[in-house]
Amino acid sequence: MSHHSYGRLNDTDRPEHIQVAFEPPASAETEALLSSDSRQDRHFDDVLLSPKEKGLDQEDKPRTPFKFSHVSIAFVTGIVSCVLAQLAICGPSCFAPRHPAVQVDGASPGVATAFAPPWVGSSTAHPFPPAKPTNAFPSMFPTSVGYAGATPTGAEPALIATAPVYPYQSGQCTKQMVEPESFLAGGNPNPVELKGTVRNATSRDFHLFRSWGNLSPWYSNSKGTFGVDSTPEPPETCRITGLHLLHRHGARYPTQWASYGGPAKFARRIHEKAASWNANGELDFLNSWSYKLGEELLTPFGRKQLFDLGLSYRMKYGFLLQNFTETKTIPVFRTESQDRMLHSALNFAVGFFGLPLEGKYQQSITIEARGFNNTLAPYDTCLNANIRSKSDRGVWYLKRWAGRYLKDARERLSAQLEGFDLSIEDVYSMQQTCAYETVALGYSKFCELFTQEEWEGFNYALDISFWYGSAYGSPVAKVQGIGWVQELVSRLTKTPIKDHNSSTNSTLHNPVTFPLGNSLYVDATHEVVVLNILTALNLTSFARDGPLPYTHIPENRSFRVAELAPFATNVQFQLLSCSSTPGDQIRVIVNDGVAPLTGVRGCPNQKDGMCPVDTFVKAQKEIIANTDWEWDCYGDWTVPEGTEWETTTGEPPKRKA
Repeated sequence: MSHHSYGRLNDTDRPEHIQVAFEPPASAETEALLSSDSRQDRHFDDVLLSPKEKGLDQEDKPRTPFKFSHVSIAFVTGIVSCVLAQLAICGPSCFAPRHPAVQVDGASPGVATAFAPPWVGSSTAHPFPPAKPTNAFPSMFPTSVGYAGATPTGAEPALIATAPVYPYQSGQCTKQMVEPESFLAGGNPNPVELKGTVRNATSRDFHLFRSWGNLSPWYSNSKGTFGVDSTPEPPETCRITGLHLLHRHGARYPTQWASYGGPAKFARRIHEKAASWNANGELDFLNSWSYKLGEELLTPFGRKQLFDLGLSYRMKYGFLLQNFTETKTIPVFRTESQDRMLHSALNFAVGFFGLPLEGKYQQSITIEARGFNNTLAPYDTCLNANIRSKSDRGVWYLKRWAGRYLKDARERLSAQLEGFDLSIEDVYSMQQTCAYETVALGYSKFCELFTQEEWEGFNYALDISFWYGSAYGSPVAKVQGIGWVQELVSRLTKTPIKDHNSSTNSTLHNPVTFPLGNSLYVDATHEVVVLNILTALNLTSFARDGPLPYTHIPENRSFRVAELAPFATNVQFQLLSCSSTPGDQIRVIVNDGVAPLTGVRGCPNQKDGMCPVDTFVKAQKEIIANTDWEWDCYGDWTVPEGTEWETTTGEPPKRKA
């Protein structure tokens, strides 16, 4: 039996690599992946085969042997011929030592002494579990054999109301992922210096894992982050009566296609040109690097994120389950059919309910595909959301901003990659690879290549991309979020939706799969949809600094994707009843940061971010009524790229009267 280990690659190792062309499907979240569906044919030179193996006739009589002098003359002649041929082709440099990525002290850092091996940048995958394990006997390993012992339960936790302090989330990264040494001091009293000038030294409040936009693992926004000096704990005289939770899936591999950048696009480029380049210095690791990322699936860390999220919400809001016990019902949670969406929801449920799940809740799985109405994937029924000139406007800004903030990085890294024309897009892809490899593999050498200033530029690059692609700067943001807002109003008012005139699915809106009157709802979706919904709700505080410029980073900007839509982002719509305030109240809490509701018509500038539910619902009904699904999603309107036309409300140009 052979045993496989996972370690560092030597120059002589050659991992299997695959590369086939694919057509990029329309997708809300889009990155690139080096395809791995087929194996290259391997050919062996038949010169190694015997005449018999070649099927040739062999002469029976023995041949006359050569004399020693013949052999000697032929040997010397061959050596001289090889030397002359090499001198004619490449000159004396052919006889220089050729050790990969070795540099003599004092030599120019740009001088390479060997090319990278041909497999560099190719895909490496470790499929598990095996398709047909030979030792699998499910009937001999039942999940229950009885004899469970005593099983009396206790009271449900209510940590959000009973604990003296709120359990803020620092990022879930302490033990699962590792930062480069130059960043480990972020937030500590004695930060170490980063590469670059003094201007780029580590700030005490800098966190690398919080500087990856939508690729950041979720963390708690601190009190006052969004301008409300309050915490998720119920204000004095108030008690929590319900929760509507909207969350994103956990950390994943890159998706299939990217409009700009993409780790696999970079891997493919260096793989295709491996015979012509060599890396040295900080990029020396590229000489033995292969692409180890899968496609779209949750990473192990992503699974843990959702388990932890479910557990944390059970600890904070478990008391809401008492309402189900009293009515002899169980909750209905919703997700989508995509693999990462389904398994994010299931991991959340395992954390929230514990195994086994049967009999504790019901999981509604909506179909994410073209032609199916789905408020958790509204782009599949909104035509204009699939026209790049309307839905992908952020690329124009992103390219221009990347050319500014990565200019120095490109020059610095190009000097260490002889024979390869490193573009700005390649350097941006390296930053993406840092984030993706870290959440998938636990560590990435790419993270060591950039300064704090460049990571802050990357974070802002993703802010620009999502502002113009999925949020307040996108002409199709509001209309995509409006269907879920209709469902929220339906749940808050305990009234079925009358007109299904958006992405809502009338087939699934029935008392079984879309129950009304529950105290707890949990919906799983994508980050783009979370941003669509925040835009549709008219939470204008996040649009305060828009439109976002591509020339510089606005100071103290209010729109930060790492704060609003990271991996496992979670938005609480918290319902309260307060003895000091008449009527039911609602708050919107984004990753533990209380958001102002002052952009919602009629909502007061309340110190804890509360708004009367009736006022909130009235304003949302007005927004719903003023949203034109047919025009926004199917209208023949156009917008020019760039700054010639911009919006801060997530709406397209109005229909002409």
